[in-house]
Amino acid sequence: MSVLDSLMNCAIPEAPSAPQVSGKLVRVVGLTLEAVGCRAAVGSLCRIETIDGSLEAEVVGFSGEKLYLMPSEELKGVVPGAKVTPIGGQSDFPYGPHLLGRVIDGIGNPIDGKGPLIKDRKQRFVPVRMNPLARKPISEPMDVGVRAINAVITVGKGQRMGLFAGSGVGKSVLLGMMTRGSTADVTVVGLIGERGREVREFIEDILGPEGRARSVVVAAPADASPLMRLKGCETSLAIAEYFRDQGKNVLLLMDSLTRYAQAQREIALAIGEPPATKGYPPSVFARLPALVERAGNGSENQGSITAFFTVLTEGDDLQDPIADSARAILDGHIVLSRALADSGHYPAIDVEKSISRVMPMVTTEQHQLEARAIKQCYSLYEQNRDLIALGAYQAGADPRIDKAIKLKPLIDAFLQQKMKEVLPYERCCQELDALCKAL
Repeated sequence: MSVLDSLMNCAIPEAPSAPQVSGKLVRVVGLTLEAVGCRAAVGSLCRIETIDGSLEAEVVGFSGEKLYLMPSEELKGVVPGAKVTPIGGQSDFPYGPHLLGRVIDGIGNPIDGKGPLIKDRKQRFVPVRMNPLARKPISEPMDVGVRAINAVITVGKGQRMGLFAGSGVGKSVLLGMMTRGSTADVTVVGLIGERGREVREFIEDILGPEGRARSVVVAAPADASPLMRLKGCETSLAIAEYFRDQGKNVLLLMDSLTRYAQAQREIALAIGEPPATKGYPPSVFARLPALVERAGNGSENQGSITAFFTVLTEGDDLQDPIADSARAILDGHIVLSRALADSGHYPAIDVEKSISRVMPMVTTEQHQLEARAIKQCYSLYEQNRDLIALGAYQAGADPRIDKAIKLKPLIDAFLQQKMKEVLPYERCCQELDALCKAL
């Protein structure tokens, strides 16, 4: 027997695992727990003994020998000096095709009453940082079934788009339209920080049975803990990454990126991080690009993640810190107008303020010229709307404005669409070409 064979047959002793030393709870401040006497890494889990059983919490920070813990569920039954025991890293999660059609919470527990998830394969929630040079370029359009987007704000496979809207202007309905009309293999929907009532309405009414069959829904409503809302976004990205690695083209709909930032703000302020821009700590603006960059195209042997991140603009202010930061890191933005929604124009997409930065890469030159002509005509009318409404504009004063007034009803009809209507990409291009011939 050779020396190499001898070494291969020798049993290699395993490294002794670090003993789990229990500590105790010394303080509760808001949603944050402070424990001493135990040693655990940031991001790992601890079990806290309460009068109602046990409670899991994640280590979100430390100061000296003191650990800061954030529970993932409602904080109740905790007593002074409660036993705190580290239980290792983050929970494993069962990935696989069995997730399609299921509704889970922020940490992967099923909430749809269809039984437990199949646990034949487990992976950890570990973000995958991809080499930017390894990504495939965005080279083909993504059909989302919405005429205004397909024709005028064309999206490419692997693009990260922002959906900027105030409350009550139809962003959830637009997400449902894209889910039903998309040609993606898998759809992952993250409902983060929304009203609990809207979760069921979105699944049953907006998504529908057909859309749900090829979708995975991650729900962490507004009454969930900040940690659960934070994990809900990360879980949605992790599921999308899994299917992308399997060669699937994934449509990711995240509603909303603002709730993710607010959850991180709550956690950061609770552990003592100083606020910076309008109450948002610096860690918020560091985590936003880290989350967004996980979407996009994979390598040559992988699929793609086309992502739509909704951004809630408070008071319809597009200069909100989160909106401004998101606009800088995304590949384009779609703005929903409250004025259009109030006038019954749905989807309420303001094509004048919306843009897709990869549209020149995925469309023909003719398509780009036609889309530009529509936007120019629409913009010209909006710039002179007050003069036209007051009757101050005299017909014949400007041929361009005369044409804009004539074509405005046709453009409005072109940009509107029924909620249940699905329009394929090729048909949208044909209708755009027909409309432009009237210009």
